Amino acid sequence: MQTLNRRRVLKGMLSGSAVTVALPFLDCFLNENGTALASGLEMPVRFGTWGYGLGGTSNVFVPNKFGSDYDLPPEIGSWARVREHINLFSNSKGYLDGTSNRCHYSGWVITRCGTAPSDRIPGETIDATLAKQLGNTTRYHSLTATATGDVTTTYSYINAGTPNPAEWSPLKFYTRLFGPDFQDPNASEFTPDPRIMVRKSVLSGIMEQTHELNKTVGAADRARIDQYFTGLRQLERQFEHRLTKPQPITGCQPHDQPPVEPSMNSEAATVQLRHRMMTELMVMALACDQTRIFNMAYSAANSGLIKPGYEKPHHTCTHEEPVDKELGYQPNASWFTRRSMEAWADFVEAFTKVREGNGTLLDNVLIYATTDVGYARTHTLDDMVVFTAGRAGGKVKSGLHVDLKKKSPTAVAYTAIQVLGVDLPSWGTLNNKSSEVLHEILV
Repeated sequence: MQTLNRRRVLKGMLSGSAVTVALPFLDCFLNENGTALASGLEMPVRFGTWGYGLGGTSNVFVPNKFGSDYDLPPEIGSWARVREHINLFSNSKGYLDGTSNRCHYSGWVITRCGTAPSDRIPGETIDATLAKQLGNTTRYHSLTATATGDVTTTYSYINAGTPNPAEWSPLKFYTRLFGPDFQDPNASEFTPDPRIMVRKSVLSGIMEQTHELNKTVGAADRARIDQYFTGLRQLERQFEHRLTKPQPITGCQPHDQPPVEPSMNSEAATVQLRHRMMTELMVMALACDQTRIFNMAYSAANSGLIKPGYEKPHHTCTHEEPVDKELGYQPNASWFTRRSMEAWADFVEAFTKVREGNGTLLDNVLIYATTDVGYARTHTLDDMVVFTAGRAGGKVKSGLHVDLKKKSPTAVAYTAIQVLGVDLPSWGTLNNKSSEVLHEILV
């Protein structure tokens, strides 16, 4: 009897084009535990980030207990339904290393780039670093979205001068992901798009010309040409992907109808609604293997969220609201933080609702969540928190509260980089440089 494997295909012709149709993702292709392919190859692991503004209030945000089953102070009480999936890292410090504290900027740049900025983003963010290894075999190198309705709300940069603009409209995001150009991996038929064939042919010709051009210029210009055409090489890989029949994926079940666009305002309820809509689309994009690198922004670093009946937006509130003497914190500022943490819990929970193998999509994801400050009222980088969700294909423990003991939050980022198979000796610079993984969260 001939052995079955995922390379076994059915061959034929359709509309004059050669077509290969892969066999479905059958149980016999998985190992006995449903955690990997029978061939021994691991199931794909994805990496994502989630960002929000203005930190939290330590005495009602940070748990008193370290380790598992940590307590849930009021500002993170909404985590109860997903605590087992979240690692919370507290007592960290972002080091400015001689630069000034650029409010709402220095903190998140340190967590995402590993370096305190002097004026602008010092280089690519962690998601861009990981996309170079994990993002080359999918339709999209990465996907970035925001719940704010503002395309500029992004915590993702390709390099020092190039942000990854965020998808801000659920309707436009749906059309981009599941519109006419979407290739349903579970469709019975597949016809290569002739437009993609033409584009790939033209691009291949351009790439060939660059080889000749490189022979006629100096080393500095060759480096510039190589940098310029890095994006074209990625585009070439994407074209190749679009001309190949996708493997069937059981969890890929996008909605038939596009979402209704929510109103454009900054009220917390509207932003949470937009966040849930963008989250559902992002999760399904991952389930359909359209990307393996993703970013979601709930709010800008200088958050402009509005509380109905309260005259100040979130950012202004953190500066101007007095501390309640009985509570020991700013009640309205804390209200905004609680809405942010509800959104984070919604985001994590959405990944648990998609089955993958014998577990869920979250089992094969690692999400790195950051903010811009420790205590929003003082805007310092002391006592910053970061958190992760997911198990990265079984490589990471979850449900832990970890004391970073004044280490830079880059220790978490470096651990994520190592877990995902990118072999860097260190990540970050000066006092934010990390070269040791956090073994307490590793399996």
